[in-house]
Amino acid sequence: MSGIHLLFVCSRNKWRSLTAETIFQGVGGHEVRSAGTEENARIKVTAGHIGWADLIFAMEKKHIRRLQDKFGYELAGKRLICLHIPDEFEYMNEDLIGMLQSSVSLHIDQDD
Repeated sequence: MSGIHLLFVCSRNKWRSLTAETIFQGVGGHEVRSAGTEENARIKVTAGHIGWADLIFAMEKKHIRRLQDKFGYELAGKRLICLHIPDEFEYMNEDLIGMLQSSVSLHIDQDD
């Protein structure tokens, strides 16, 4: 499963999903992008992001609901995984990195 496209989604794309993009970029040959569901997100998730992604990780259930409400058609056949990581971490926080690495590694092959 090397070289897949991973999309990480949170609310504003400033802390959680951006941290995930930073730490997983290039790992195992994967391409990684991140986006947010809110209007004021740094990068707002689009149908193009959904179409590009092989695997979509949302930080919370509310993000999955927002994606399903807005991109139901584009999500058909996509793997959408909730990481259950609350919005209480800053960018590149050590605890956040640990949670991301342990939860995401269950779903991707991290062998270089």
